Amino acid sequence: MDFEFLIRQWAAYAGALTDPAAWLEWASRPLDLPPAAPGAATPPLSEMPAMMRRRIDRLGRMACQVAYWCHEPREGVPVVFASRYGDAARSLALLSDLAQGEPLSPTGFGLSVHNAVAALYSMARGDTANAVVVAAGRATVAAALTEAAGLLADGAPEVLVVYYESPLPADYASFQDEPALDYAWAWRVAAARGAEPGAVRLRLSVGQGDGTQLGGAQDVASPLPAGLAVLHQMLNAWQAASSGTGIDSPLLRRTQDRPGATWQWSSHV
Repeated sequence: MDFEFLIRQWAAYAGALTDPAAWLEWASRPLDLPPAAPGAATPPLSEMPAMMRRRIDRLGRMACQVAYWCHEPREGVPVVFASRYGDAARSLALLSDLAQGEPLSPTGFGLSVHNAVAALYSMARGDTANAVVVAAGRATVAAALTEAAGLLADGAPEVLVVYYESPLPADYASFQDEPALDYAWAWRVAAARGAEPGAVRLRLSVGQGDGTQLGGAQDVASPLPAGLAVLHQMLNAWQAASSGTGIDSPLLRRTQDRPGATWQWSSHV
């Protein structure tokens, strides 16, 4: 099963990397986590009304910020928000209140659900387009683009995909099986019906077994979590498109947490 997309625009936020030039410089180096910023930098999110902005924690602000940076004011564009864990810290705090017999905050509960960030973003923009929220373990980034493929197949002109993650709270740290950091990125994707100047074409293939039906690619060891590994690959292709070199990005194959399942990524200009 194969999907292809055109990536028309992107934005990302993590640590000291907040602008496109810094991200492209990071992608040009060997795989490594983004450098940390002094203190806990928080996006300004000035596009969102202050009363609503104050309700969102740092992870949600990062997700909304990259969405605002990437989202064009166009009607009928659905959004896909994706996060493996979402705001696990807020959910854990609510569980702690329950365990101590404390009353739960209705606002805290409303903001802890997995679609809270997407809902606040849609309300702030007055956007009634379709919004989908995805969580699928290590396959979350692939599942998000699979949802985008379905929306494009249904006739959406393009889809905004927003991916965001944060380290698990200390009480859940034993379940952390990838490098952990706060980061978020957004892509505007469209159906790959032809060449488009400046866009990157990305292919996602899904298969089973040893990957031979996906071209026999070997697993690529990466110090990055899945969401950042895919972003790193796409940014290399974006640089190739900008420079006009036309060099294909290397293939990245990642085995997911479902035994025998493989997700294979390749990108070209």
